[in-house]
Amino acid sequence: MSILNLPLREQAAAIASGDADAGELLDAALARIEERNPELNAIVATFPDESRQMLAAAPAGPLRGVPVAIKDEWPLPWRGERLAAAVQLVPTHPGESGPYRALRDAGAVIVGVANMHEYGAGSTGTVSVYGPARNPWDTERCPGGSSSGPGAAVAGRLVAGAIGADGVGSIRYPAAYCGITGLKPTFGRSTMEGHHIPDTTTIVSGPLCADAGDCRLLAGVMFGQTLEAGSASGLRIGLLAGAPWEDCQPEVKAACEAAVGELRAETGGETREVEVDGLDHVLISSILIGQGEDLTALSPARLNTLPDDVSLVARALMKYRLLVPAAAMARAGRVRELVRRSLAEVFGRVDVIAWPTVPAVAPPLENPTVTLPSGPRPADYANPRFTGIANLAGNPAISVPVGFGEGGMPVGLQLMAAWGRDELLLDAAEALERASGRRHVEARPALAAA
Repeated sequence: MSILNLPLREQAAAIASGDADAGELLDAALARIEERNPELNAIVATFPDESRQMLAAAPAGPLRGVPVAIKDEWPLPWRGERLAAAVQLVPTHPGESGPYRALRDAGAVIVGVANMHEYGAGSTGTVSVYGPARNPWDTERCPGGSSSGPGAAVAGRLVAGAIGADGVGSIRYPAAYCGITGLKPTFGRSTMEGHHIPDTTTIVSGPLCADAGDCRLLAGVMFGQTLEAGSASGLRIGLLAGAPWEDCQPEVKAACEAAVGELRAETGGETREVEVDGLDHVLISSILIGQGEDLTALSPARLNTLPDDVSLVARALMKYRLLVPAAAMARAGRVRELVRRSLAEVFGRVDVIAWPTVPAVAPPLENPTVTLPSGPRPADYANPRFTGIANLAGNPAISVPVGFGEGGMPVGLQLMAAWGRDELLLDAAEALERASGRRHVEARPALAAA
């Protein structure tokens, strides 16, 4: 078996012990990208010379010699970020972003830039100047966005780990759609230097990997500290009534309910029904705040000069942002305050809150709509209802694969914890993996099993 098929942490251990050659691993990763990426369009740029230079200079860090991918949202010394868009609203330049430096200092080798949804403004990954990335489980379906390329690259085993960014769920959507694990860190805990929205209050960098152990390692690199494993014994699991559980495809609900039962049994824990104030307003508030943070780069004159190769949806959305009244933004801020206070109270009574990451499995690329008990919905409407709360409040959240739904497509369970309790989420995710015999985190699409 190729070492490239091993988890991120096992690749690092094999290189550190001398059982594997880092140069051979890099060559294998580049070859696999060349072989598999035409079906996935997950990686939009490789740079063998620069990757080999990173390897030659790699320090003896926790990821020395391990190939990883990084979303097209971060500048590299030899390439500016392009946000999968034909035109940049803010000038971008090559540079040493925080995620780049963190990976470099850990000894990792950036093997490619990963695709994303245009400007990061979508949960499906259907729109990109490079063409959409594709879901390895079914290449005619959405991989999730906006970190579509990192999700597809990890699920397709082009790399064992990738760095994405999450502003309204953009790490957790592809994790759920592609059957992998994705951690949205506590706001401010992961490195963000060099991001094109320097004053963001919602976006975080974070890992997408096959399992929680690899996410723990890669998140620690982004945090600049070792994330110690602990115990999830006696886990108190909060369950929200209403839409997060009821307005889902039946297979999604069933898989997530079964996973919660397994997690409760594995940890000797309990479930408690909880309520969060302002939940009905989280969708619009998280989108208003998240989508309004780059308004300083927009003006009517600038938007009217955007060429047709910027998607019509993106141009319309940016113009709409300029028309949002200040009162709406102020009200969104009040909802944020209400939700933060409510969550602080709830997390005094439970350790995590659990609900499906997204209400439906990955829809077709050609028609990204989902059918729910409430009726047919655009995926971009349905998905943020379940994820935006963590960005609005700043809390950490993780998506863990827990089964399969319609068409054999993956299902993800989301766990959210109190501010700063990222390690607890990883402990809980690992407990869930043990409870399921790791059958979901080790499942691979046919494309990746070849």
